[in-house]
Amino acid sequence: MVSLDIDADAVVTLRFMPPYDARDERAYLDALHQIGQREEPYTLLTIFGGGRALSQAGEREQALWFKATRERVGRYCRACAIVRPDAEEKTAEIFRRLWPFPIVAERDEAVGRAFLLEQARAT
Repeated sequence: MVSLDIDADAVVTLRFMPPYDARDERAYLDALHQIGQREEPYTLLTIFGGGRALSQAGEREQALWFKATRERVGRYCRACAIVRPDAEEKTAEIFRRLWPFPIVAERDEAVGRAFLLEQARAT
């Protein structure tokens, strides 16, 4: 299941969670496209359930998305919290090389959301 929501605090939440479906990869990549089009300040909360990998074509499309949207996401996104069952500091370090805003990797959604709200207040 993939969902993309934007709340009143401009937290963009992308979920990629079980139960997985054959259409999830396309839905995930389409959600990335929507995020990459934003031209208003926001924070990004990504929540992954683990256990589901993208196809080789999906990985390539995702990599191209990162490259194509790097500047725009870097301009409008204020912070990112990556929530997944196997999150560790190394996860956040990888994305910090890509984007200039604060990034954390957490195993708990509430902790990730609290980080984003704190970052939003600081800017």
